[in-house]
Amino acid sequence: MPTRELQRETVLFVDDEKSYLAYTSELFENRGLNILTAGSAMEALEIVEHHSVAVVVSDNEMPGMRGVELLSRIKEVSPHTVKIMMTGSADLATTLAAINSGEVFRFVLKPWKKAEMLRAVKDGIRRYRVLQAIKREDEFILHSLAQTIELKDASTKGHCDRVATLALRLAERLGISEDTQQEIRYGSWLHDCGKIGVPEAILNAERALTEEEFSIVMKHPEWGCEVVRKANLSKTVQEIVLYHHERYDGKGYPFGLAGDKIPLEAQIVATADICDALTMDRPYRKGFDRDELLWTMKGMSGSNLDPELVEVLFQLLAEDEPEEI
Repeated sequence: MPTRELQRETVLFVDDEKSYLAYTSELFENRGLNILTAGSAMEALEIVEHHSVAVVVSDNEMPGMRGVELLSRIKEVSPHTVKIMMTGSADLATTLAAINSGEVFRFVLKPWKKAEMLRAVKDGIRRYRVLQAIKREDEFILHSLAQTIELKDASTKGHCDRVATLALRLAERLGISEDTQQEIRYGSWLHDCGKIGVPEAILNAERALTEEEFSIVMKHPEWGCEVVRKANLSKTVQEIVLYHHERYDGKGYPFGLAGDKIPLEAQIVATADICDALTMDRPYRKGFDRDELLWTMKGMSGSNLDPELVEVLFQLLAEDEPEEI
């Protein structure tokens, strides 16, 4: 399972030259950090996907994948990781490419001096701590926004929190990294934020919606995605909001994506969303009991939902079933 080093920030050094990795590890020994090393970009990506990495220091000229591309991909996987590039040629093109695609925080010229590397990593750790502080404040804001949206529909009170709880359980069971789980939490809270633009008369209708009314409801994923995009939330959060009403069989909305074309994070939230929604009392129906829920979810396996996710969900629900005395 993914692990997080407690109270010790992780710094990852990436270089295809083993001598640099050995020298760097020795330099940062006993400095209160968790030091990891990778001899290739692909190895580095694997580490970032399964660890919370505060700072990554990568060489630029490596076989297979250059540092510029690696840092750009790390930005997608772990947006708050601070990125430092080592390069032997600080030419303008390399600098601009790194800044534009990977948001590089510092450059260190090779061969680097001890003091330069120590200072760069120290500044990177400080930057990471600031980002974490901002992120904690953002969590309060994001959660407050989700609760505000729920006020438009009294019957959905607590829905976003319950979706987040179940989605995170699914993600953890699937072995998804802690950083991505954080994105899933945000996406779960905000998956319906586009409903802020749907009239309450439609949301609270005690009847079947007209075709025109439902066409308005179907716009909320796109409206919501625009909200989270403008809030500078990650691509993963945007995709959860945008795709949480897509169906495994391609009959969902807004784009009719099918199967693996739907990002896994969005499918996880969709599974949790449907499961919780079915158990809620709505103006037009009573919430399902456990047997009705299981029967309905089973019927959605392979149509609305990924069969593998439904299977994992059933495992979790079975664990929640109280034992008979």
